[in-house]
Amino acid sequence: MVSCCHSVLLSWFPVVMVSFCHGFLLSKCPVVMVSGCHGVLLSWFPVVMVSCCHGFLSSSPSLRSPEEAKMACDPSDPYVFTTDTLPSDLRFLPPLANGLLGWRVYDDIMHMGGVYNGEGGDCHRADLPCPLAVRVKMGEGEEGKHTYSLDTRTGLFTHTVCTESVCVTQALYAHRHYPNLLVMEVLMVRQVTSQEPITVQLDSSFSPQSKDIVFQEDHEYRGARHIFGQTKESEVEGGSCPSVHIIWTPLMTSLTLQPEQSQSRWGFLAAFARTNESAQSCFDTGLQLIADGNLRPSHNRAWAELWLGSRLEIAGEEPLSRALIGCLFYLLSAFPSLDQTKAAFGGVSPGGLSNGGRGQDYWGHVFWDQDTWMYPSIALFYPSLARTVLEYRVGTLEGARANAEQQGYKGVKFAWESAVSGREVCPEDIYGQQEIHINGDVIHAFQHYYYLTQDLDMFREGRGSEVVWGVADYWVSRVTWSSEDQSYHIKSVMPPDEYYYNVDDSVFTNTVAKNSLDFAVELAALLQYPAPPEWQAVAERLNIPFDLDLQYHPEFKGYKKGGVVKQADVVLLGYPLGLPMSAAVRRNDLEAYEPVTDPRGPAMTWGMFAVAWMELGETERAQELLEKCYKNIQGPFQVWSESTDGSGAVNFLTGMGGFLQAVLFGYTGFRVQKDCLSFSPVLSDAVTELSVTGVSYLGNKLNWLVKGQEVSVKLWDLPVHAGKASAALEVVLKASGTRIPLTPGQTVTFPREAGALRRRDSASSCWPI
Repeated sequence: MVSCCHSVLLSWFPVVMVSFCHGFLLSKCPVVMVSGCHGVLLSWFPVVMVSCCHGFLSSSPSLRSPEEAKMACDPSDPYVFTTDTLPSDLRFLPPLANGLLGWRVYDDIMHMGGVYNGEGGDCHRADLPCPLAVRVKMGEGEEGKHTYSLDTRTGLFTHTVCTESVCVTQALYAHRHYPNLLVMEVLMVRQVTSQEPITVQLDSSFSPQSKDIVFQEDHEYRGARHIFGQTKESEVEGGSCPSVHIIWTPLMTSLTLQPEQSQSRWGFLAAFARTNESAQSCFDTGLQLIADGNLRPSHNRAWAELWLGSRLEIAGEEPLSRALIGCLFYLLSAFPSLDQTKAAFGGVSPGGLSNGGRGQDYWGHVFWDQDTWMYPSIALFYPSLARTVLEYRVGTLEGARANAEQQGYKGVKFAWESAVSGREVCPEDIYGQQEIHINGDVIHAFQHYYYLTQDLDMFREGRGSEVVWGVADYWVSRVTWSSEDQSYHIKSVMPPDEYYYNVDDSVFTNTVAKNSLDFAVELAALLQYPAPPEWQAVAERLNIPFDLDLQYHPEFKGYKKGGVVKQADVVLLGYPLGLPMSAAVRRNDLEAYEPVTDPRGPAMTWGMFAVAWMELGETERAQELLEKCYKNIQGPFQVWSESTDGSGAVNFLTGMGGFLQAVLFGYTGFRVQKDCLSFSPVLSDAVTELSVTGVSYLGNKLNWLVKGQEVSVKLWDLPVHAGKASAALEVVLKASGTRIPLTPGQTVTFPREAGALRRRDSASSCWPI
């Protein structure tokens, strides 16, 4: 037994037990117990039991498997973003997130979902100090060759620097399976035989302080440092201030590869939680994972599971392929892992969890961006993750009721900018008062979820019905009746195009209002709830502006054709809202608004125009619009900015969501409808083959391949969960009426034409608009 030492080298034994240490290194040994030490070196171990330690060092051969290492070094692998120079604008360093924690690598601050500071319009994500804000630096006079990589398969950021004598790799990740953990590992590998020690510096910018939380130092926990505190100000007057506990491995200022070592690995943990008990438990979990050799593997498995059921790949232009992978990676990072969907979820803000401090990236608030732009792609792959978005909205119901009452209306009015309570936290009143289309956007997500899953439990026990019916009551109280034209109108609103405000009859707002009222009536029938007759009456008589002479949809009453617009608005009527119209009217809308859309507007716009042109079969025109989005991608880590000049929100998930939808719903023609998932696939010169892995529909998972003039569909062979069998499905082709039953584990191939995926026992007809 070795105790009270600063570093110990253990080698050539079968079991190692370590306690109360600050660092350890793993090596082949029978039984060694180490206590009260600052560093322990272990290597090539079959079993390691670790208790109360916070850093580890290992002489295992590599930080990753040979296969993973090969992929990380392969510049042709579209899943790995590699550079030898970091971006000059540090905002475009890659964010690492896992649905609970968000951090931009090397930054000294990070954020935690649901933790805000400030009241009302001053509410913003609370900045938390990041203990792993560390850069590895070589000794004086040793510059070395630097490589920085983001492996999107594993959510791992690495910095490797090699000199003639040593290669050092720093790896950083937000644990995908255990979301309270942030991890740093450092691997040193000697390049030449030498009896000299090699030392690298750990340059830390960490300070255990925050402008939003008054932290106090607590007693050490198992040798780790521990601070805790509460935010300074609650979101609503008289409300509670969230607490945060941080426990982390004490950092060293340098790491040394001893003369007898060919390689060594150190690891550092940081655990973040809302209570002391939870923080300690999470830290204990991290230590046990280290002991079991399962810290990184459990993280990698969680990412592998996500990618297994959600891939979108093309044969075609490399920039498009990388852009799609980056978008899906960052969006998945914003959501919980598949086994954490029961935990409280704080929603998705435009800049994700890594951003959103005071005055930054919309202050971390949740907008329609979540429900309209990010949600649809996630829902098509993982309804269980999509449900967390709906549950977030359910959790803000009381605040939404208060918002409606404050404005003098009935029902619920979801905040234009939301945090935890659901009360309006937009710093400028006009948006909260007038951008009321948010209510319809929320209901569209609920409707989309039901059509994909037919999960009525979400609306019964999950309280989704309260959301749907509360919004319907709001619309009924918000409309104005006109005896002159015998129709209802919605006045004094701001449409999605925020260049205009205080306008009447925004065509987008009125359409989402009508759709949400129609869905309320439909849901009431399903749940045998007595729907007020006003719901249907308002839906049937709500004015949807249309110019009969010009055969197009004016953006609002009084809109002059040719007026500049900020962003996608009327173009959204066809997709995602599904407003019935002829192909000629759809084209007229596109040709009216595309030329007058501000090129400096937010990034998600052009994806929606691309979807619309694909509907009309003009794939090359659509591709040109998609390529406009590349200007918003700030390399080398595929981080999006809101505007093409790099300004606005960073890690702009809204733009990524629009871009993903353009391909996932554009090239496939997927439309989520009441009784089917319709499709109408197209290809272009830039996209000659499209593969979509893991499409979810009515409890099933399917793979789609669009290649040449054929489409292949494979139904996964899934186990039955909790006695719930998935629905039996068939493909029905529109032109011929051919019905193709799908069998689990088998692939069917048919001509590339419009059709629908539906239940075999369905008698309804469902075709793309």
